[in-house]
Amino acid sequence: MESLNVISSASTAKPRFSFQQFLKKSTFFRPVTQTLMPRHTTNWKISTPILKAQQSELEDGSATVSESIIPEGDALKVKEWEVGMFQNEVAESQGIRIRRRPPSGPPLHYVGPFEFRLQNEGNTPRNILEEIIWQKHVEVSQMKERKPLPTLKKALDNAPPVRDFIRALKAANSRTGLPGLIAEVKKASPSRGVLREDFDPVEIAKAYEKGGAACLSVLTDQKYFQGSFENLEAIRNSGVKCPLLCKEFIIEAWQIYYARAKGADAILLIAGVLPDLDIKYMTKICKLLGLATLVEVHDEKEMDRVLQIDGIELVGINNRDLETFKVDISNTKKLLEGDRGERIRQKGITVVGESGLFTPDDISYVQEAGVKAFTTGTLQIPSNFLSFKKVSSLRGLVIISVTGSCELQYTSSTTLSFEKSRRK
Repeated sequence: MESLNVISSASTAKPRFSFQQFLKKSTFFRPVTQTLMPRHTTNWKISTPILKAQQSELEDGSATVSESIIPEGDALKVKEWEVGMFQNEVAESQGIRIRRRPPSGPPLHYVGPFEFRLQNEGNTPRNILEEIIWQKHVEVSQMKERKPLPTLKKALDNAPPVRDFIRALKAANSRTGLPGLIAEVKKASPSRGVLREDFDPVEIAKAYEKGGAACLSVLTDQKYFQGSFENLEAIRNSGVKCPLLCKEFIIEAWQIYYARAKGADAILLIAGVLPDLDIKYMTKICKLLGLATLVEVHDEKEMDRVLQIDGIELVGINNRDLETFKVDISNTKKLLEGDRGERIRQKGITVVGESGLFTPDDISYVQEAGVKAFTTGTLQIPSNFLSFKKVSSLRGLVIISVTGSCELQYTSSTTLSFEKSRRK
């Protein structure tokens, strides 16, 4: 492996460094600076950090620190961080504002023999989505150590067969003339907090299916949405027949294999996080595994990027700005107007409306814009709902009610809107 050089002007000779000798010198505790070779997106090379130490009091005047001094695990983490910086630059060149990793230095858990790092503004997430993505890298790294990819691939031999997610949505739309419902199994969210304390994912999933949902979306993020892959697996093993979308913040292909092993029929890819090459690569993996891919966009640039990628069959338009979490359902109409809408129709892409769809008027609005399916988690309400009933509907034709026993049932009663539309 390439050596890490500690630069000194005192001598050009570089005998091998004696760490024990260096520890005896008081200069070991002096502040240390770190310099990184400049990078440019157009001509980029992975550089090794050059550690500069003040060591004029060393008797030999110079030293070479072998990379073998750094524990192997830490050296690998530094290399991974360097690759992450390259990912940040590629993403930025494609208009992606979410940084995949903290940009200003190696991982916080790495402290080399001459390096002491302090938290600074560059290592602070700029919004909630960036915070989630940075946390996701930590989670995925830990999960990969417990279950390496070769082991995970072997587990796929025992995975349940994949159900056709897109076909289920199209069938529901054809049968009812209404957008197919993707009902979310979600305990909490960063914007609304805990939706229900006594959360039983299997009971809720069965209720959604009984109420006529075409597919289910299962939140698997643990820290911010209080979900889990165990919830996904439990729902799949419970006998629920609705195809399942694993709603996770996918940043590595490993997560796709893991979702498949846990019973997913489809996965979510967020264009606001993933560069084009990642979307292409992960979409191909999904096709090999038989999984559907819901590619999520929330602005014109992301839609234009996705429309240039071949093989995309399912696009979700998120009306929630994932950086600010503000909702505007007119975003769906804006992204489906003009040339973009025409290209979507020519490609035969099924469009899913996401976020902010609470009332019959909301559903009607996005359907007229071209939406064939939609997601909602609004049927999951607080646990103190036992004394009353709240109702949602699709244009007054299909009304789904949540009762005290957590059953969804068809009813002919008057529609009650329990959330206001946030259309601007």
